[in-house]
Amino acid sequence: MGVPAGLDGRVMARLSTIFAYRSGGSRLHTLDARFKFIAFAILSLAILIYGPLPLALTSLLAVILGRHVGLSLVKILIELRYFIFLLVLVVVARAFTTPGAPLFDARWLSVTREGAVAGALTAWRLLLVAAFGLVFVATTRPSAVKAAVVYFLKPIPRLPAARIGTMLGLLLRFIPLVFRQADATLDAQRARGIETRRNPVYRLTRFVIPFLRRLFVGADRLTEAMEARCYSDQRTEPILSSRNSDWWVLCGVLGFAGLLTYL
Repeated sequence: MGVPAGLDGRVMARLSTIFAYRSGGSRLHTLDARFKFIAFAILSLAILIYGPLPLALTSLLAVILGRHVGLSLVKILIELRYFIFLLVLVVVARAFTTPGAPLFDARWLSVTREGAVAGALTAWRLLLVAAFGLVFVATTRPSAVKAAVVYFLKPIPRLPAARIGTMLGLLLRFIPLVFRQADATLDAQRARGIETRRNPVYRLTRFVIPFLRRLFVGADRLTEAMEARCYSDQRTEPILSSRNSDWWVLCGVLGFAGLLTYL
């Protein structure tokens, strides 16, 4: 018995996640992974010292790049809802603990203007780093990420560059599977009526234990499959080759980061 087309589309939409490589032919997809690593590091470090105006321009750049590679802003916000909740907690904590001019003052509670501004800037910076990281993951194959990591770490003596690259590549491949396992566990909870329970601790334990069990079982199966295929660190890596356009993009990122420091 076949699955209706509409239902099949909804299922595939639920299984899709932004934390995975998305095939495409954009300029970011064809950019050398090593140059993307360097550009991402430059932007991430620069974001840490930017003020509100440079952060606004960098946010505009992140939105343009996201749209360029086909990432929906609404879906990004939905997928990052737990991370955004954590950022809200960061803002609240900074507002309560940073001394300064009080916005709200009580005998046992004080919210300062300096704390609220500092917390908002910190959350903004972390959100921007996450956004550029999503663009990087969406436009870079895990095999290219592994090859780039091995390229950067190989000159360091006594460092298992190939093994570190393998671990990072597996991590990138496992992120979508983690979300799918979480979705499947939530579906099982709904089918058993656990969502109707009022006790949040009960719902959490009924979710965490099966979820972690599925993850560990999947990791064990992957390990057994790799051992059965005689996997080793000495493998033929993808060939990374740079072009003139890669250098131009890197120079553009350096110029953009340098320009914003003067704003």
